[in-house]
Amino acid sequence: MLEINLNVAKRTPSNKGALNQMRKNGNVPGVFYLKGDEPVPFTVLEKELKPLVYTAETRIVNLKIDENDPKRAILKDIQFDPVTDRIIHIDLLGLTAGQVLSLQVPILLEGTAAGIKEGGVLQQLLHKVDVECLPKNIPQHISVNITNLKVGESIHIKDLQLEDIKILTSEDVTIVSVVQPKVVAAEITEELGDEDKTQPEVIGKGKTNEDEE
Repeated sequence: MLEINLNVAKRTPSNKGALNQMRKNGNVPGVFYLKGDEPVPFTVLEKELKPLVYTAETRIVNLKIDENDPKRAILKDIQFDPVTDRIIHIDLLGLTAGQVLSLQVPILLEGTAAGIKEGGVLQQLLHKVDVECLPKNIPQHISVNITNLKVGESIHIKDLQLEDIKILTSEDVTIVSVVQPKVVAAEITEELGDEDKTQPEVIGKGKTNEDEE
């Protein structure tokens, strides 16, 4: 399992104005949760989060809050600004040996589908799987071999075989499939047709739901 060191500073609960100012200064507010302990609000430089957030792998965080001893954690939740796509809030979940936890694990496709050589188009419909496991069994990712996938075939959650990991996502959910190009073209045409029937709409800038702590 890949690990990353993250140094953060403990902060006091803030109102919306203080949180926005914090973000303008290049910091991201967050909360660390550990079963049996009070949540710990913290702040961290946005640039320090990039190796943790912008990756296709699950990573263990060695979290150091001020001068305290590091605590092991995983990414629990993250919020992005709907306009700028910048990170605006992050939650980390502390790991305790022997405690089962729920998390999302990225899916990694391996190989080249046989159906692509036949002229088919690969469609990945699911990029993360909800699972439940012990901290020691957290996978970096879940590999799905698509080498033998032909046109008209799909791989579903029920086709996965994982040891020491309970899959929470419905077994009927499709992960990836290979379809005929004409199917994709028909979907695009249908979408364009629906747009033509819709009158122009004036959309105002919406409000972002932010945690007020």
